[in-house]
Amino acid sequence: MDKISLSDGEWKLMNLLWDENPLTIGNMVDALKRDTGWTKATVNIMLNRLAEKGAVRIETGGRSKLFYPVLERESAVRQEAKSTLEKIRTGGFGLLISTMAKESNFTDEEIEELYRILKEAKNND
Repeated sequence: MDKISLSDGEWKLMNLLWDENPLTIGNMVDALKRDTGWTKATVNIMLNRLAEKGAVRIETGGRSKLFYPVLERESAVRQEAKSTLEKIRTGGFGLLISTMAKESNFTDEEIEELYRILKEAKNND
């Protein structure tokens, strides 16, 4: 699959679809109402844009259109992480990890996972 770049708003919609699918526009408007205040028209425009990008599949038939994710979450996260690292590489890896640790309040499990990932990366040299 080609690289698909997602806006912040598109990430919100995709996260809904990755967590549960299929969903209708109404489902998504209800789920995002408190966080975004988006109208049905706004969500519809964004879903159509995601469909044009190849990230979402729209199934028509019954009373409502159903939306399914085509882009896999892991692929999207990998692309976003790579893009972010390319943008901020000049600050250094240590600064990136330090900032993430201070701002994210990692759980003990997440810290252990980070240790495991770094050890695997070191062993793959």
